[in-house]
Amino acid sequence: MTGPIFLGSDIYRGSSYGPRHPLRVPRVPVATDLCRALGWFGPGRYRNSPRAKPAALSLWHHPAYVAALQEAEALTRAGQPLPEEWRARFGLGTLSNPAYPEMFRRPATGAGGMLWAAEWLATRAAGAVHVPGAGTHHGLPDRAAGFCYLNDVVLGVKALQHLGLTRLAYIDIDAHHGDGVELAFAGQPDVLVISVHEEGRWPFTGALRDDAGGNAFNLPVPKGFNDTEMAAVLDRLILPRVAAHQPQAIVLQCGADGVEEDPLARLSLSNRAHLSVLKALRPLAPRLIVTGGGGYNPWTVGRLWAAIWGVLSGQELPDRLPPDAVAVLAALDWQGGGRPPPAPALLTTLVDAPRDGPLRPQIRDRLDRLALRPDPAHLAGTSRNPLPVG
Repeated sequence: MTGPIFLGSDIYRGSSYGPRHPLRVPRVPVATDLCRALGWFGPGRYRNSPRAKPAALSLWHHPAYVAALQEAEALTRAGQPLPEEWRARFGLGTLSNPAYPEMFRRPATGAGGMLWAAEWLATRAAGAVHVPGAGTHHGLPDRAAGFCYLNDVVLGVKALQHLGLTRLAYIDIDAHHGDGVELAFAGQPDVLVISVHEEGRWPFTGALRDDAGGNAFNLPVPKGFNDTEMAAVLDRLILPRVAAHQPQAIVLQCGADGVEEDPLARLSLSNRAHLSVLKALRPLAPRLIVTGGGGYNPWTVGRLWAAIWGVLSGQELPDRLPPDAVAVLAALDWQGGGRPPPAPALLTTLVDAPRDGPLRPQIRDRLDRLALRPDPAHLAGTSRNPLPVG
């Protein structure tokens, strides 16, 4: 089988970071249920994601941290508090990364999905896998950070390397900088890393000048970043760099927090912008993994990640959702927090109206400066194509 695969799991349906956390809202189940309501899971296309075993997580994470994460879940399920020192040592039991009953099994499922996707793709000449439960790009080797207990995208890219795929590209369009991924592959010219993220937002890294040893391209964008500006970023940064790199596989982290209605960012994209990035990248490598990531509005997250599967699986995206899909969206709420109800279009459509706007001078200037950066392959004397930037 070489057609696309959607990896889901009921672990996301039955778990939450807690009633005060932004990740109290459902996300992967919404995308899964929308795809089912639309009849988009043909035979063999939906699979349950495996859960990564602790030994597999040592591909990036320290064994002591993995053991602590497992023990933290066991303590929480037994109703016992975590050792106080684990906050400082491992980042566990904090406001961002709280203790909850699935705190090992849930992230290990995202990691297992990425490891499975890497192995499945490495044995095929071409293919695509959608892992909406993955995309935890802040996780560090020895600690949790930014709602991320493990770094499943790092594990997936490293697995691709171990399986013999050397030229890889990681593209991150989450509203937050993918700091953990940049750290993992700093100075590795065969791994191209591009992150487009909101400036001045946590984790406050990923400045324009930061290059992680030459293979990372960071583009911080201002509040109100719109579809027109994303199109310029795609044409002038993402596509030229990826085309010059000639990757054997691409990992696209498609966090939904850049969509205008998200409560934790101040960007103004429609979900069309994310789909445009996906469609443009798809021909540039034979193998593709698309993950989730950030996104804290259940309606916008579910619609985007379902639409991603629609694009990957060659579906016609409807102008208006059928009743069964509308029912999925109408049944959602914020799970507390007192936020206003969604606009009617978020209940009846899958694809947003375009959110175009001006291409602001600061974005033009930053793209010009990044265009002057050399191809990271020159670092290792392995340049393949001249960079088509201009």
